[in-house]
Formats: sequence, C-alpha cells, structure tokens
Amino acid sequence: MKKILLTLAAAAVAVAPAAAAPRLHGEAELAKLLEGRSAGAPVDCIDLSRVYSSHIVDRTAIVYEVGSTLYVNRPRAGAESLDSWDAMVLKPFDHELCRVDVVQMLDAGSHFMKGSVFLGDFVPYKKVAASR
Repeated sequence: MKKILLTLAAAAVAVAPAAAAPRLHGEAELAKLLEGRSAGAPVDCIDLSRVYSSHIVDRTAIVYEVGSTLYVNRPRAGAESLDSWDAMVLKPFDHELCRVDVVQMLDAGSHFMKGSVFLGDFVPYKKVAASR
C-alpha cells in the first residue's frame, strides 16, 4: 500500500508542472493583452464612468477597458510599485482619470500604502479589423 501511495504522489508531482501554464509578467503579459490591437493617438484623460475594468500589469502598466478599447497607461514614475495582487486607490477629479493624477497602491494583505504611481498618457488600443 505504501508503494502505491508513493507512486501516486510521484506521478502527481511529475504531472503538476506540465499542466500549469507559465504566468506571463511585465512586457510579455502586456503584449499578450494587446494581441490583435493597434495603438491610437494618446489622450490625457479617460472617463471613469465608462471604465468596465482595470488590470495591473506588474511593474509595467495599468490597462483600462472602455467598451472594446483598451487604454494603456505607462506611468511616468512609480511603475515599480505596480503589483497585480495590490489594490489601486484613486482620487479622481470630476469622474476623470488624467495623466497628472497619482494612484496610490495598497497592499492587499497588510492594507498599508506601499507606493505612488504617477500616471502618463492613456494610449487607446482598438481591435484590428480582420481582412477578408
């Protein structure tokens, strides 16, 4: 019985790494999110009432989903504070998030502020129309 349990445990360990897909980080994760999209002209602000979701790309950018458009914000400073496990604390003025705003990062576990992110331009990425 002991031999069977050891064999099953060894098989489970051998299969686990093969089954788990590698997690992308930074630029590789951002490239995957933007696959099939092209960049438009940068804008200074986005309307937060139209934002469907946001996604933090570790140490790289914040991606805001507005309809079918993804707005990518690469911070002017503080990108090293971007961590997908943390929460963003925003203090927008008049329902807009602009390139002059600062986002505070809140550690999800300890609930302590852990860094400031100084936003840059918002670059819209739209899906590329498939050619027939």
